[in-house]
Amino acid sequence: MKNKPHKFTSPNPDEYWLGERIYVREIMNALEEPELSLAMCRVPVGVTTQLHSLSVLEWYIIKSGTGVMEIDGREIPMQAGDCVRIEPGQSQRITNTDERDLMFKSICRPRFTPDTYTNLENEDES
Repeated sequence: MKNKPHKFTSPNPDEYWLGERIYVREIMNALEEPELSLAMCRVPVGVTTQLHSLSVLEWYIIKSGTGVMEIDGREIPMQAGDCVRIEPGQSQRITNTDERDLMFKSICRPRFTPDTYTNLENEDES
């Protein structure tokens, strides 16, 4: 039996600033769809996001700009069109190396919730 189609809305559809030094707009992140979340992320010029890990699988898909992704200490140059897979528990951060904001989509499976996030920096550094 197929599920009936249903409409849902993310609880945070507007862009907001996170303490991890990034702007986020949750496109799809709802209790009704626990298997997946999708967000548009924006890293300002010259900013490096907070070193962190997630307990969920995550993909970054770069929309515009350039940057350097760091996963478990390994640096990967990133530009528009590039994708990267980040396994649960891997340390990660991204640095915007462009002269404009770095924009990327973040897909998490299962969906991102605050309890899936672990700050790997000292609180004094945030």
